[in-house]
Amino acid sequence: MRIGDLAARSGLTTRTIRFYEDGGLLPAPPRTANGYRDYPDTSVIRLAFVRDAQHAGLTLAEIRSVLALRDDGQAPCGHVTGLIHEHLADIERRMAELAATRDALRLLADRAAATDPAVCGTDDICTILNPARP
Repeated sequence: MRIGDLAARSGLTTRTIRFYEDGGLLPAPPRTANGYRDYPDTSVIRLAFVRDAQHAGLTLAEIRSVLALRDDGQAPCGHVTGLIHEHLADIERRMAELAATRDALRLLADRAAATDPAVCGTDDICTILNPARP
């Protein structure tokens, strides 16, 4: 199938398909006698996989590594499981960082609510961010 047909069937643009091809996510298809790309039907499945893997949070490099395993005839399940656990751990770490930031901002918001700008100290730039030191 030509690239325009693949784009219509996959929901991607021809530019994205070429990008994936250049990036090793989609094998270069054979060419017709007149030079057009002639993608096999399996390209639709492969592009759907790339899209689904991206939605799951995998990077293009990670997706490429999964596809390489499959292309070599290996089941990528163990590798995918490891990637999923890495991403979950990263999300948990980021959520903990965000929770700590939220708590710090709540303290600052309470301090800001209790601060009268008319009596704001001149020794510090901002008494909300730099409270009086002993």
